[in-house]
Amino acid sequence: MIKKIVRRVSSAQINSFISNPVLARVYANRGVEDAESVNYSMKNLYSPEALKGVDAAVDILFDALSSEKSICIVGDFDADGATSTALSVRALLAFGFHNVNYVVPNRFEYGYGLTPEIVDLANTFKPDVILTVDNGISSVEGVAAAKKLGMSVIITDHHLPGKHLPNADAIVNPNQPDCKFPCKNLAGVGVVFYLLSALRAFLRKRDWFAEHDRDEPNMASYLDLVALGTIADVVPLDGNNRILVAQGLQRIRAGHCCAGIRALLTIANKNIHTVVSSDLAFAVGPRLNAAGRLDDMSLGIQCLLSDSIYEAEKIARELNDLNLARREIELQMQQEAMALLDKLDNEFQPQKSFGIGVYRDEWHEGVIGILASRIKEKFHRPTIVFARTRDGEYKGSGRSIEGVHLRDVLDEVATSSPGILNKFGGHAMAAGLSISGPRLEEFIELFDACIARHLNHTFPQAEIFSDGQLSGGELNVENALALRNAGPWGQAFPEPVFDGEFRVLQQRMLKDKHLKLLLSAEEYSGEAIDGIAFNVDTVIWPNEDVKRVHLVYRLEVNEYRGNVNPQILIEQIEAVV
Repeated sequence: MIKKIVRRVSSAQINSFISNPVLARVYANRGVEDAESVNYSMKNLYSPEALKGVDAAVDILFDALSSEKSICIVGDFDADGATSTALSVRALLAFGFHNVNYVVPNRFEYGYGLTPEIVDLANTFKPDVILTVDNGISSVEGVAAAKKLGMSVIITDHHLPGKHLPNADAIVNPNQPDCKFPCKNLAGVGVVFYLLSALRAFLRKRDWFAEHDRDEPNMASYLDLVALGTIADVVPLDGNNRILVAQGLQRIRAGHCCAGIRALLTIANKNIHTVVSSDLAFAVGPRLNAAGRLDDMSLGIQCLLSDSIYEAEKIARELNDLNLARREIELQMQQEAMALLDKLDNEFQPQKSFGIGVYRDEWHEGVIGILASRIKEKFHRPTIVFARTRDGEYKGSGRSIEGVHLRDVLDEVATSSPGILNKFGGHAMAAGLSISGPRLEEFIELFDACIARHLNHTFPQAEIFSDGQLSGGELNVENALALRNAGPWGQAFPEPVFDGEFRVLQQRMLKDKHLKLLLSAEEYSGEAIDGIAFNVDTVIWPNEDVKRVHLVYRLEVNEYRGNVNPQILIEQIEAVV
C-alpha cells in the first residue's frame, strides 16, 4: 500500500540551541521549543509523590520488610511484564527482603492478569503480600480471592481502569481516577520503578541501609530494564519517558546493564556501545517476547535475572530459537489470513470494511497480536485477530489506527450487546478480548459498525509523515550520526523520516526480496549514497527502466569493517514517470 506523504508542519520555532540545522528542524517538527525539553538528566524526572496510592504501597512494603514477610510478584507474559518482574525481584532483594518469589501466568493455561487461578498458584509460596506488575487494575475477582486467603495486595499497573476497581490494599496506576501524576504514559516497568524509588527514599530517611549495614541501591542501575520495557511496550515517549529511556540507553552503552540484555543484544548482532531505542524495539524486545508468545515468559525473566553472562547467553540462544519459530508461525498465519480475507463476502472485504475481524481455530494464540499488526498495516483498518483457546473460547488481539480508541470501541460493543464479551481491556492502539464462539460473527459485524461510526463512515487513508527533503549536501555521515544520537525516538516522538527524488545509478536484489540501490540526489553531483528497501514487491522490482524514484526514507549510519558511511533506509519507494 502506497501511503500518502504528509510533511510535518513545525509547531515550534527553530531555535539556535541546536547548531545542526537538520536536527533543529526535526526537533521543531516535534514541538521542541527549548533545550530543557531534550535535557534528559535524571533531575528532570517527575517525583513519585504525585502518584496516587504510592504512600500506602510503601507502607505495606516497609511493614513486610520490617517483619520479614514474604512477597510474591505477579507479572505479565510480555516484555513489559518481564522487565517489571525482573526489576522488582532485583530491587527488593537489594533492599533487604529475604523471601521474594514471582509467578507469571502462562497465557495458554491461565490467561492475563491476577485471576483466582493465579492466586492459587501464588499461594504455593504462602505469600503475605502480592505485588502485581503490569497488570491487576481489572482483577476484581483475583484480588478478592487473595484477600480471602489473608494476603495484602499491591497493584502496580498502567492499563486503563474499568468501571470498578479491585479492592486492593494499594493501587499505583497513573491512569486511575484522581491520580495527579503528570505522566500518564508510563509503561508497567516505569510504574513499579517509581514505586520502588519511593520505597528507597522512605528507607533512606529512616537510615534503614546504614542501620542494617547494607549498601544503598542506586535506582539508576535498573534503568536498563526500564528502557527495554518502555520501548518494547510502545508507550508514548513523552518527556518523562524519554528521560527514563535515554538514561537506560546511556547505561547500556557504557556496559552497565544486566547480563541478559547484553546477551540478547549479542545474539541479535547489535553493538552494545552504539545501541539505540530501535535496537530494543526490533531486536531485543521480540526475542524476549517470544518466550511469552510460544512458551513461558519465565524463561525471559530468568535471562534478565541472571548475573552470569554464560547462563544469560545460553538462555538468549533459546529465546532466539523461539523467535525464529515465532516468525515461521507468523508468516504462515499471515499467508492464511490474506487468503481468508480474499475469500470473504463483499460485506467483509477489507477494502469495503471499516474494521477487520478474522479468525481460524488452528491459529496460534501467542502470535495473533503480531498478525493483527501486520493486517492493520497492510489495509490501514482497525483489526482484531482471533484464535480458539484450549477451553473453546476465542481469544482476540486487536490493533488500531490513529483516531480510533480501540478499548473504547470494545466498551461500546459490550454495552450495546450485553454479555457478548467475556472480558476485554487494553489501550487506544491495542486491546485484547475473549468471546464465546457462537457470538463471534455477531461481534465482527458490531465491531465493523462501531468503527464506521468512529470514522464518520469515511474510509481512512494511510499516511506517512515526513520531515521534508534533505539536500544532497545534507546526506552525510555527520547528520546521520546527529540524528541517531539525538533520540531516544519512539512512539509519539518518531524517528526522523524524510522524502525526496533521487536518480537511480544501480539496482540489484539481495536474498531475492531486498532491493539495494545506488542513488544520487537530483540536484547534487557529489558522491552517491547507498539505499536499501526491505521486502519489496518482487513483481515491480527490480526494474531497470526506472531511472528516478521518489523515496520516503531514514538517514542512517552504516558501519562495516571500521568504515562509517551514511545510507538511506527506504520506507516507501515509487517510480517517477
